[in-house]
Order: sequence, then structure tokens, then C-alpha cells
Amino acid sequence: MKKFFLLLAALTLLFACKPGVPSVIRTEVPARPAGQEDMLQFAADPIADVGIGVVGLGMRGGSAVQRLSFVPGCHVAAVCDVEPDRALRSVEYLAGKGIDAHSYSGGEDSYKALCEDPSVNLVYICTDWIHHVPVALYAMEQGKHVAIEVPSAETLQACWDLVNTSERTRRHCMILENCCYDFFELTALTMAQAGVFGEIIHAEGAYNHNLDPFWKAYWNNWRLDFNRKNRGDLYPTHGFGPVCQALDIHRGDRLTTLVAMDTDPFNGPKHVEAAAGEPCTDFAHGDVTTTMLRTAKGKTILLEHDVMTPRPYSRMYQLVGTDGYAGKYPIGQICLRNEGSENVDYQNLAGEKVYQGEALQALMEQYRSPILTPELEALAKEVGGHGGMDFIMDYRLIYCLNNGLPLDMDVYDLAEWCCVTELSRISLENGGVPVEVPDFTRGAWDRIKGFSYAFAE
Repeated sequence: MKKFFLLLAALTLLFACKPGVPSVIRTEVPARPAGQEDMLQFAADPIADVGIGVVGLGMRGGSAVQRLSFVPGCHVAAVCDVEPDRALRSVEYLAGKGIDAHSYSGGEDSYKALCEDPSVNLVYICTDWIHHVPVALYAMEQGKHVAIEVPSAETLQACWDLVNTSERTRRHCMILENCCYDFFELTALTMAQAGVFGEIIHAEGAYNHNLDPFWKAYWNNWRLDFNRKNRGDLYPTHGFGPVCQALDIHRGDRLTTLVAMDTDPFNGPKHVEAAAGEPCTDFAHGDVTTTMLRTAKGKTILLEHDVMTPRPYSRMYQLVGTDGYAGKYPIGQICLRNEGSENVDYQNLAGEKVYQGEALQALMEQYRSPILTPELEALAKEVGGHGGMDFIMDYRLIYCLNNGLPLDMDVYDLAEWCCVTELSRISLENGGVPVEVPDFTRGAWDRIKGFSYAFAE
């Protein structure tokens, strides 16, 4: 038996060293163009009343227009959609609140006129995924800050284009990752920063969401079509963004490698067949995609993506520290070391002190996020938007622009969180081989020590 295992180990080593089978797939980090500087902690001139142009007025954009009308320090100056009736609905809604917004619609490039509108300071992009980057690039070239719905970019080239354009134009390019502002995530991040969990060494995030009832609601069925044509984790940022903040990614640590695995597409073809009335044999996206990443400081992240099965909604959100744990799904709980236990009960598998329910709420109230004042929390819950986290995200964006502060999420967050889509595809297509995660900061990832929020003095 020992000889068998020695032979197996030798064959494994031989395969790993076989020509044409790379141990790690390298990714290119292009040199920063002459004259550009990084955007870490970049602060633009303050804007007292931010004029917002919303592009894309479907499910997300239409609600964003309404939500932004409650945010102090801004106004919706213009709206745009390829469908004129959607633009008209938003204009009429704003008019009912005494806001006179410009309307641009009717063509696929109508967004260009909005980006050129001098009343617009910030272009807020809620289009289908394939139009995110073209709109953002054009807007920055016109001198506008941009905020892009998730996923903001789908390819490495698109990530680099956004990074380079943001650096060159000195315009903010923010990812609209609302889950970074959900109440549990905000509080768990504050606890992690206070050292409650010791050192965070592992984290987990996911987007597990049964989209069966929603496929037909997307304009021209674009989202199902994107799943049909693309393989990999197509929607990583809801689970990924909050844990990257807790791990100080590009603020003292960086992502280095990624590996991915997926199931076959069992359910995807059925959705296409139901919509088209004919067999589908070319569905690329697996029902479940699992991705793991490692950081420069030896920490790990696990991501899951599943929009095809009926398992319950979950973003997982787990922080694993040397001295504690925070988890949101399926129930919120905090686990800390149970110090001082003298009697060992081998029938009780739990060796930690668990906080749930009222005990959890009492503990978490001690670590209220510095951005979540009682007044903001109450307003966010009143206005809504995924329970209030959308409103908090918008509020913080406008607050930072009003006061000339660095944004909570910069263009490097956008690139790092979104690059998982193409990197996971590359790993999948090469049998799960590790793939390098490029350093979008080009060496500046360790210059800032720790994630933090900016506040006006």
C-alpha cells in the first residue's frame, strides 16, 4: 500500500510538471501610462449640490431615481433610457417632487448627450451589464464622476480600461455594491476592526438566489442570454465586496491567486428552451460555481454563485478570525471563544460562546458602524431599497462628493471584485488551474493600512 501511494505521488508530481500544463496561469499587469498616478484615497473638489444623471431606468434605475430624490446634497438632473416611456415615467415622478430633469432617450447612444450635459456631475449607471463600461468610459472622458451598478465590468480588459481612465481623468469610478452597507455587514466590519474576532484569516461570500421568477423581467431577456454565453462566477460582488473590506484588500493585503470549479449546466438550458421553444445545447454557465482566492498574507476567501437552483437566498457572509466568527446566513450569529470552561462535555460539540437573537443584537449594538447614525438608519429604513442598504450606499456616495472626501469604494475595489468573472472562467477552462489575480494598484496595495471611512471635519 505504501508503494502505491508513493507511485501516486510521483505521478501527480509528473503531471504537475508536464509541459503545457501550467502550475499557475499568469496575468498581465500593464505598465501605468506616463503621467498617471494611482487613485488611492483620491479626493475630488467638493460639490455642494451633486447633479446626477441616471442611465438605464429598468428595475434598478427606476427605483434609484426615486431613492436619490430623498438623499440630501443632490438632485437628479437628467435621466436616460433606450425606451422613451421609461424616461418619461422618471421625468414625471421627479416633476411631481418639483424637480425639473432633462430627458434623453430613443437610441442606444442617447447616454452620450446625458454625459455631455453640463448640469450633470455624476453619471449613475444602471443599464444591462454589457453597457456599463462604454457609458462609464464616455462619462469620465466628459469630466463626470461615475457610479456603476454591479457587476460593473465583466472582463480584465474592461477593468483595466476603467482603472486607466479613472487615473488619467482624475474622476471617481465607484462600484454600486449595496451589500457593503447592509446592517449586519456594517456592524461585523466594525467588530472586526475592533479586534473582536482576532485576526480575520478566512471569509466566505455568495450570491445564491433562485432567479426562476425573474428571468423574463429583464429587458430583452438579456440576463439569461448572458448566462447562456458566459461561464464563470458572473455575479461575484454582493458576497465578495463586504469580505474584501474586512480583509483590507489593497489596504494592507492583496489578492494573489484564484481557482474555480463548476457543475454542468443542468437547469440553464431548460430556461432557454422554455423561452425559445426549442432545444438549447450551448448553455455555458454551470448551475453552481465555486471559487477560492488566496491573499498575499496567507488568507483565503470562498465564493459561491448559484442562480439556477431553488436553495434559499444567501450571500453567506462569514468572517473567520483567530478568536471569533461572524455569520449572517442562514441565521445571524457571532461566536467567540468560551474562555474559562473547566468541564469538558464530549456529548456537546459546541466549544464556543454563541450569540443569537436578543443577545446578538445587544452585542452588535456595542459596535455600531461609525457611518450608521440612528438618524441615518431610521431614514434608510423609511426610504427603503433592499431594507435600507441601497439608501445608505447612495447617502455615503453623495456625502463624500459634497465634502470632497475619498469614496468608500474606489476603482480598484471595482476592478478586484469584478475580475473574478473572467479569472474564474480561465480557471474553469483549464481544469481548475490557479490563476493570478492582477494587482490593479500596480504595487501601491500596501501603502494604506486598513479600510476606513472618511468623514468631514
